[in-house]
Amino acid sequence: MSLSLIGFITILVIVVLLISGKVTPIVAMVLPPILGALVAGFSITDVGSFFESGVSSVINVAIMFIFAIIFFGIMQDVGLFDPIINKLVSLSHGNIITVTVGTVIVAAIAQLDGSGASTFLITIPALLPLYKRLKMSPYLLLLLIAGSASIMNMLPWAGPLGRVASVLEMDVTELWQPLIPIQIFGMVLMVALAVLLGIREKKRIIKSYGSLEVAAALEAEAEDTDSIVEQKANPHARPKLLWVNAILALLVIGVLVAGIMPAGLAFMIGVSLALPINFRVVKDQMDRLRAHAPNALTMASIILAAGLFLGILNGTGMLEAIANDVVKVMPTSIGPFLHIIVGFLGVPFDLVLSTDAYYFALFPVVDQIAATYGVASISTGYAMIIGNIVGTFVSPLAPAVWLALGLAGLEMGKHLRYSLFWMWGLSIILVITAAIIGLI
Repeated sequence: MSLSLIGFITILVIVVLLISGKVTPIVAMVLPPILGALVAGFSITDVGSFFESGVSSVINVAIMFIFAIIFFGIMQDVGLFDPIINKLVSLSHGNIITVTVGTVIVAAIAQLDGSGASTFLITIPALLPLYKRLKMSPYLLLLLIAGSASIMNMLPWAGPLGRVASVLEMDVTELWQPLIPIQIFGMVLMVALAVLLGIREKKRIIKSYGSLEVAAALEAEAEDTDSIVEQKANPHARPKLLWVNAILALLVIGVLVAGIMPAGLAFMIGVSLALPINFRVVKDQMDRLRAHAPNALTMASIILAAGLFLGILNGTGMLEAIANDVVKVMPTSIGPFLHIIVGFLGVPFDLVLSTDAYYFALFPVVDQIAATYGVASISTGYAMIIGNIVGTFVSPLAPAVWLALGLAGLEMGKHLRYSLFWMWGLSIILVITAAIIGLI
């Protein structure tokens, strides 16, 4: 059995298991790749080295996740986000479409630093309570953030453009500038999608509650009793320290955006400051750590399992073999259009190939074949960037997606079922638009 076939079967089994929801992500991402490596002829010792290599690539994300969850958990405990949520509710006046469009805009601004992880860390803790309060699906929140952040991920300091620029040996800013119109059009499409899905969400709420008026009445009733209930039910609220906590949160986020220090260290320091500021007794500090540690450690373990998965697929050469063989089986008659076809399949490729495998293994092979038919390398690069990048935050191979799922308390399988259709459609429209304007 060829290495690429073993790798493809392994990835397919993992994706099916994740979508089915019959096993935990840890089981799905640990057992199949290990079995795949053994079937391919690698030893347990080899698997151990793959594990070390894979875990080292995600350990920083895992550390950041642990302390980020604890930090934002403490901020929620002390009531930092309550005024923000109340203000957003008052501005939206319960208008679902206003909320969905606002989500797209907020996510785009948050993604300006080029980091998907920080975008989810900034947006989800602030917006998720609003979605819950308005009876909106949290999967809609994740879809809108993921789509908006993906479009903004075409920035030159984000990963995909840097990878393509390194393969093409050209300046990344020069590569990015022609993509600006695609980014603008992509954001317009995301706003339109937010409106469309907002209308659909309104219909779902009406179906669930009978009418928007009934839902609004329930919300208003909850609002009337919120302050009394929260004061009694949340003994950790620190309204007098609101501005202190706000400044601390802004400083941590500012450090993330500026890249002054590793994100894990920033959140570690943030937790170390938040605990004594808000809880003077050591027992109270330990109680807050115990309260948020289970969620943080559960998702961190999933990220480490993903590291094993990626380490095995990369270390065995399965990803590279898949990239080469997928291109080889395509009929030669489609050679002149190969880059566009791969662009159309960019989002599905995101489910079976890591970002590095897509840009460093598949892209050079596609470029080489397309070049024999007179297709410029930069045209192939644009087709593959535009086609793939929208699916960045839908793929189970992206650690930031697991971070988002952990923050929102959602499942990967349901996220795929909810978001894949819309993200793939957006990707295809952008590839066609790029071809029409002559970019591809």
